[in-house]
Amino acid sequence: MCTITATEFKENFGKYMKLGQKEEIDVTHRGDVIFTIVPKKERLKKEWASIFGSLKGEIIDDDVDRE
Repeated sequence: MCTITATEFKENFGKYMKLGQKEEIDVTHRGDVIFTIVPKKERLKKEWASIFGSLKGEIIDDDVDRE
């Protein structure tokens, strides 16, 4: 992840548009983060994780009776 100012973002939009496809970028204004650019893959991972939670290491029992 990198952090840049809003002015830097504005002046080099194309550069950060390409970089934003690979990593998260925090854009600041007067020292405060005003928005974050998140690659689509990362955003989708976070959305799926929030919906389904982390299944890593969990055991799914197929022998459970279902009605």
